[in-house]
Amino acid sequence: MKKTFISAMAVLAFATAAHADELTDIKAQQKQLREQMTRRLADLEKRQKALEARKAEVPTVNPVDAMAADLPYKAAVKARPPENDDLCIKGICLYGNFDMGVTYQNHGAPLSPLAVGPLDYLVSKNANGAYFGAGPNQLSTSFIGLRGKQEIADNLYAVFNLQTQFDPASGQASSGIGSVVQNNGLPTGFQNAFSDSSKAGQMFNNAAYFGVSSPIYGTLTMGRQSALSSDLVTNYDALGGSNAWSLLTYQGANGGGGDTEDRIYDNSYEYRVNIGPVRLAAEAQLRNGGNSGTGNAFEGDVGFDYMGFSIDFVGGKVYDAVSAAPLSSAQLQAATAFAIGNGQVAGTVSDNTVFQVGLRYTIGPWKLFGGYEHVGLSNPNSPLAAGAFLDGGYILANPNNANFPNDKILQTAWIGAKYAIMPNLDVAGAYYHEWQNSYGTGAIAGCNTVASAQCSGTLDAVSLVVDWRFARHVDMYAGAMWSQAANGLASGFLQTNGTPGNTGNKANSVDPGVGLRYQF
Repeated sequence: MKKTFISAMAVLAFATAAHADELTDIKAQQKQLREQMTRRLADLEKRQKALEARKAEVPTVNPVDAMAADLPYKAAVKARPPENDDLCIKGICLYGNFDMGVTYQNHGAPLSPLAVGPLDYLVSKNANGAYFGAGPNQLSTSFIGLRGKQEIADNLYAVFNLQTQFDPASGQASSGIGSVVQNNGLPTGFQNAFSDSSKAGQMFNNAAYFGVSSPIYGTLTMGRQSALSSDLVTNYDALGGSNAWSLLTYQGANGGGGDTEDRIYDNSYEYRVNIGPVRLAAEAQLRNGGNSGTGNAFEGDVGFDYMGFSIDFVGGKVYDAVSAAPLSSAQLQAATAFAIGNGQVAGTVSDNTVFQVGLRYTIGPWKLFGGYEHVGLSNPNSPLAAGAFLDGGYILANPNNANFPNDKILQTAWIGAKYAIMPNLDVAGAYYHEWQNSYGTGAIAGCNTVASAQCSGTLDAVSLVVDWRFARHVDMYAGAMWSQAANGLASGFLQTNGTPGNTGNKANSVDPGVGLRYQF
């Protein structure tokens, strides 16, 4: 019995010792796991702090996302919250905008099925009688596009954007030069509301570019894309993008460095980068070669943001810029030698130098805007010959390479404000003033009348718009713009050449309108 008890105690002691060793092992493993978890947590905290610091170094919206800040220009790759209802598959999204309403003009011209601004929303040469009817593309330009943004490496993205603008009233792709061709050989009083434009009926007439983007190293895009000067007048205009109520948008030449056909560049390369609050950008358009209206162009931008205040400076040089106009009856007959391409136009050729500054300040529900542009136009160093190729396959049949015996200096200043009455209800207003020098010679040197377009002159416009976003994708708007041209900037206008409604050296127009806009 004693031996049995001793044996049992020995077994128990051995088992206790074994359990003690096992407990020691478990404690050691627990300690090791705690140390591993501590190191892992420390590593995660370190990575989190690094990411937060990295995020603080760059803006919330990177340079590519900034392209989507304002419709309709460069609406490419704007980041949106996860709960959005974008039409996207694997980073490729379909997006668009439809804009149409009704309008009245005391001095207007018939509706154009091709022009980007299908009516004479701004006081124009061929506008005289009253117009009431369809008002397409008033608050913005209708378009449909396809955009993409996909990560191809750690924090490096491939991006692209394809966009086509159109007239919702006719369903036709916008073609400013095509609208000019429609009026070849017609007297001014028989013309419809044409307007020259960089959109010339191409499949992707507003954007066709791709590139790579990094929130640290910037964004490089190439293809067909808007000029930096176009981005500035859009982003620093209280009514940026409005054909009916923004002088800068309708006129186009302000965004194109003096000529609207250069508001969008073909064969272009653009680089944007943000360094803290500072923005830097450079863009170049390369000449097509030979006798072509697509000349070399170079622009640069410097800007920054601070405490609700933004400012940008843009400077550039555009060679062989073309401003198209209808051919007269005599010119049309002489242009038969160039009866090729999609149509023939007359045009003024120039080398342009542009400087712009734009300012914006946000405080509470208010957004305040202002800007200034100085454009110098001179005769081209490399004149274009008859038969030069223009955007969209059109032909410059009658070029004018000597329109500027002295440099034309065209200056524009503007101010504006937007106030959010409610989160879904805005009211915006703007004032625009444009003036040019007298750049003619001989009998019209120093003139300040409507005798010649080379006389000094002014153009003024005042606008007011109310926009109510009553549904997620739909808004209703109403607005009006009064505009008046005087002296050289009103030369040849129907209102100033003795026809009914003549007002001497001035021509004016007012265009109240209402409409609906659907965006997706």
